[in-house]
Amino acid sequence: MDIVYIRDLKIDAVIGIYEWEKRIHQQINVNLEMGWDNRKAAKSDDIEDTLNYKAAANLVKELVDKSEFELVEALAEHIASLLLEEMNIPWIRVTLGKPMAVTGSKEVGVSIERTRTPKTEV
Repeated sequence: MDIVYIRDLKIDAVIGIYEWEKRIHQQINVNLEMGWDNRKAAKSDDIEDTLNYKAAANLVKELVDKSEFELVEALAEHIASLLLEEMNIPWIRVTLGKPMAVTGSKEVGVSIERTRTPKTEV
Protein backbone atom coordinates (compact mmCIF):
# COMPACT_ATOMS: atom_id res chain seq x y z
CA MET A 1 0.00 0.00 0.00
CA ASP A 2 1.18 3.49 -0.79
CA ILE A 3 1.29 6.21 1.83
CA VAL A 4 0.18 9.80 1.52
CA TYR A 5 1.62 11.86 4.36
CA ILE A 6 1.45 15.23 6.06
CA ARG A 7 4.36 16.20 8.31
CA ASP A 8 4.54 18.83 11.03
CA LEU A 9 1.05 20.23 10.72
CA LYS A 10 1.13 22.83 13.48
CA ILE A 11 -2.20 23.63 15.08
CA ASP A 12 -3.12 25.67 18.15
CA ALA A 13 -5.29 23.62 20.50
CA VAL A 14 -6.90 23.74 23.88
CA ILE A 15 -5.55 20.52 25.34
CA GLY A 16 -4.34 19.40 28.71
CA ILE A 17 -5.26 18.04 32.11
CA TYR A 18 -4.39 21.10 34.15
CA GLU A 19 -6.79 23.99 34.69
CA TRP A 20 -4.31 26.52 33.30
CA GLU A 21 -4.02 24.42 30.09
CA LYS A 22 -7.78 24.57 29.62
CA ARG A 23 -7.60 28.37 29.43
CA ILE A 24 -4.90 28.72 26.77
CA HIS A 25 -4.00 27.53 23.30
CA GLN A 26 -0.92 25.35 22.93
CA GLN A 27 0.73 24.26 19.74
CA ILE A 28 0.43 20.62 18.80
CA ASN A 29 2.26 18.94 15.94
CA VAL A 30 0.34 16.45 13.83
CA ASN A 31 1.92 13.92 11.48
CA LEU A 32 -0.31 11.75 9.32
CA GLU A 33 0.47 8.71 7.22
CA MET A 34 -2.55 7.52 5.27
CA GLY A 35 -2.73 4.33 3.29
CA TRP A 36 -3.84 4.82 -0.30
CA ASP A 37 -3.40 3.16 -3.67
CA ASN A 38 -1.81 5.88 -5.82
CA ARG A 39 -1.72 3.91 -9.10
CA LYS A 40 -4.97 5.34 -10.47
CA ALA A 41 -3.86 8.93 -9.77
CA ALA A 42 -0.41 8.26 -11.21
CA LYS A 43 -1.97 6.95 -14.41
CA SER A 44 -4.66 9.62 -14.80
CA ASP A 45 -2.72 12.61 -13.39
CA ASP A 46 -6.12 13.77 -12.08
CA ILE A 47 -6.65 15.27 -8.61
CA GLU A 48 -10.00 13.46 -8.37
CA ASP A 49 -8.13 10.13 -8.18
CA THR A 50 -5.91 11.14 -5.27
CA LEU A 51 -6.23 11.20 -1.53
CA ASN A 52 -6.62 14.93 -1.10
CA TYR A 53 -4.14 15.82 1.66
CA LYS A 54 -5.33 19.43 1.80
CA ALA A 55 -8.86 18.24 2.57
CA ALA A 56 -7.45 15.88 5.22
CA ALA A 57 -5.49 18.72 6.84
CA ASN A 58 -8.57 20.94 6.85
CA LEU A 59 -10.65 18.23 8.53
CA VAL A 60 -8.01 17.87 11.25
CA LYS A 61 -7.82 21.64 11.78
CA GLU A 62 -11.62 21.91 12.05
CA LEU A 63 -11.74 19.07 14.58
CA VAL A 64 -8.99 20.60 16.73
CA ASP A 65 -10.52 24.08 16.54
CA LYS A 66 -13.83 22.90 18.01
CA SER A 67 -12.48 20.44 20.57
CA GLU A 68 -11.01 20.63 24.06
CA PHE A 69 -9.45 17.27 24.90
CA GLU A 70 -7.48 16.60 28.04
CA LEU A 71 -5.29 13.86 26.56
CA VAL A 72 -3.30 13.71 23.34
CA GLU A 73 -4.37 10.05 23.20
CA ALA A 74 -8.03 11.08 22.91
CA LEU A 75 -7.34 13.69 20.25
CA ALA A 76 -5.22 11.27 18.20
CA GLU A 77 -8.02 8.68 18.32
CA HIS A 78 -10.61 11.21 17.16
CA ILE A 79 -8.37 12.37 14.31
CA ALA A 80 -7.84 8.78 13.17
CA SER A 81 -11.56 7.95 13.31
CA LEU A 82 -12.54 11.12 11.46
CA LEU A 83 -10.09 10.62 8.60
CA LEU A 84 -10.77 6.89 8.23
CA GLU A 85 -14.46 7.58 7.73
CA GLU A 86 -14.49 10.95 5.95
CA MET A 87 -11.62 10.23 3.57
CA ASN A 88 -12.53 6.55 3.11
CA ILE A 89 -8.97 5.41 3.69
CA PRO A 90 -8.11 1.87 4.76
CA TRP A 91 -5.25 2.64 7.18
CA ILE A 92 -3.83 5.58 9.08
CA ARG A 93 -0.99 6.41 11.46
CA VAL A 94 -1.48 9.55 13.53
CA THR A 95 1.44 10.95 15.48
CA LEU A 96 0.52 13.81 17.74
CA GLY A 97 3.15 15.76 19.64
CA LYS A 98 2.95 18.38 22.33
CA PRO A 99 6.12 20.49 22.35
CA MET A 100 7.80 21.23 25.66
CA ALA A 101 5.20 19.34 27.72
CA VAL A 102 8.00 17.77 29.73
CA THR A 103 10.83 19.94 30.98
CA GLY A 104 13.98 19.24 29.02
CA SER A 105 12.22 17.54 26.11
CA LYS A 106 11.57 18.88 22.66
CA GLU A 107 8.22 17.11 22.38
CA VAL A 108 6.14 14.31 23.86
CA GLY A 109 3.17 12.55 22.34
CA VAL A 110 1.63 9.43 20.91
CA SER A 111 1.59 7.53 17.67
CA ILE A 112 -1.36 5.30 16.83
CA GLU A 113 -2.26 3.11 13.86
CA ARG A 114 -5.85 2.30 12.94
CA THR A 115 -7.66 0.54 10.12
CA ARG A 116 -11.13 1.22 8.83
CA THR A 117 -13.68 -1.35 9.88
CA PRO A 118 -16.11 -2.14 7.09
CA LYS A 119 -19.69 -1.35 8.05
CA THR A 120 -22.03 -4.31 7.99
CA GLU A 121 -25.49 -3.89 6.60
CA VAL A 122 -28.48 -5.18 8.53
